[in-house]
Amino acid sequence: MEIHRISRKRYLHTMFWAVLCSMFVVSVMATLGRASYNFSAALTDKPDIAIYVLLPEEEITSVEILRDKGDERHYLAETKNGPKLVILKMGNKEWFVSQVEELRE
Repeated sequence: MEIHRISRKRYLHTMFWAVLCSMFVVSVMATLGRASYNFSAALTDKPDIAIYVLLPEEEITSVEILRDKGDERHYLAETKNGPKLVILKMGNKEWFVSQVEELRE
């Protein structure tokens, strides 16, 4: 490679795009890492968010907590098919859906 033939303009142009692409890759990876961390935290620390993650097929629009027993939580969830009672229980490390019942309006 003949480095002495590379112009200053061409070198700066190449470096600009290299830095810009590197910043883009780092920001995308940081965003994906943060999102996966939030999903993990939702299943262990935040049961109010876990209900959305655990029941994506229900298309939940709003959630209201009815009862909190520490290791068990009862929710009234508004879904595409109407209101449902959702019971989440704490497992060894994360929350899981114990029961889903359809309610009449």
